[in-house]
Amino acid sequence: MTTCVFVQLRCRPGRTYDVAEAIIQREFHSELYSTSGEFDLLLKLYIPADQDIGKFINDQLLVIEGIDRSLTTLTFKAF
Repeated sequence: MTTCVFVQLRCRPGRTYDVAEAIIQREFHSELYSTSGEFDLLLKLYIPADQDIGKFINDQLLVIEGIDRSLTTLTFKAF
């Protein structure tokens, strides 16, 4: 089983494409979008059920240079 998680990322000015490329190279995402508004990127990923979600995001995603802020949304059920 996996947990579907959406993460919105705010990047430092001029770093959005660098951050997106770093995410793509790590190959753990399902979908990655450029967005308008308060955040620059929207990332969809599936985290294995046996892994701590916060630790996974902290260790795998938030270590990428150029990320200024994140907002994580957990999902519970698909309709």
